[in-house]
Amino acid sequence: MQTFTLIVCTYMRPKPILDLLSSVKKQSLYPNEILIIDGSTNSETEEVLRQNIFINLKYFKVEESNKGLTKQRNYGVNLVDKNSGIVCFLDDDIILKDDYFKNLLSTYSNKKEALAVGGYIVNNVEWKKGNKNNNTNKFYFDGWLRNEPFRFKVRRFFGLLPDRIPGFLPTFAHGRSVGFLPPSGKIYRVEQIMGGVSSYKKEVFNYLKFSSYFEGYGLYEDADFSLRLSKKGKLYVNTSAQLYHHHNDAGRPNKFEYGKMVVRNGWYVWRVKYPKPSLIARLKWNATAILLIKIRFLNIFTTKKKQEAFTEILGRMVGWWSLIFNKPKVML
Repeated sequence: MQTFTLIVCTYMRPKPILDLLSSVKKQSLYPNEILIIDGSTNSETEEVLRQNIFINLKYFKVEESNKGLTKQRNYGVNLVDKNSGIVCFLDDDIILKDDYFKNLLSTYSNKKEALAVGGYIVNNVEWKKGNKNNNTNKFYFDGWLRNEPFRFKVRRFFGLLPDRIPGFLPTFAHGRSVGFLPPSGKIYRVEQIMGGVSSYKKEVFNYLKFSSYFEGYGLYEDADFSLRLSKKGKLYVNTSAQLYHHHNDAGRPNKFEYGKMVVRNGWYVWRVKYPKPSLIARLKWNATAILLIKIRFLNIFTTKKKQEAFTEILGRMVGWWSLIFNKPKVML
């Protein structure tokens, strides 16, 4: 088994990162190196790590010029031990199952050509076995089924379902994430992995860095990096490398900024994969973006967080209109 480094980029989450590291401590295969890259504005995370000892852990508090998810990831990569063969990333609000690293790294032995391997989140969706494919309220894949989210039911009605399988970006974007792969224990080929549960051969960083376009929270920066890397080689998700993601709102942007990111960063990632989309793809991208804004509008009436929903809608609308006058410059 290759030596490997774990990098955790964190911001103002002392309790979640302690919970994460406690689960790392129980791993059947333990990291040869753990790098904590902290962008917090206080010393609470540093103090928590001083009071709780974890083997092979190194803590780094970054200056303002290196704060933000993509910058902190690039900063961490530059600190990786020269003997490490694999670099793993985890979000700070993750809890691992005990064999996570063992199963994740075994993929590089089974798939010699793999440049990157993603882990699998088990607590977001309930799956069942079944493949009759006769119920439009369900999504079917590889002998498994799960509930079809409302937004995809509506998209089906308007003929806007993705034209690629989960983990691959459709010609008009707005695809199904790797969360639509079932907990089968199999290894699936993909072209997108989630950055917060990812791993890469160290050699990847000799020719690719996380994009400077994605500042601060960095929504979809992982999709950007994955899509650029998929042009170089093969990526996989190992559904036996399992973990829990407990979404923590600390450190997240306000909903208006988040809404803008959803649209603008989504457009950016689409153009990374398809620099010159067809007219049909352009029409479908915009139609889907508008439809998703309208679906989010319904949440004003169906959720308790009505103000958050309204604020995000405004952000999405501003983001969509801004593309007419100020499109992002895509860095391929």
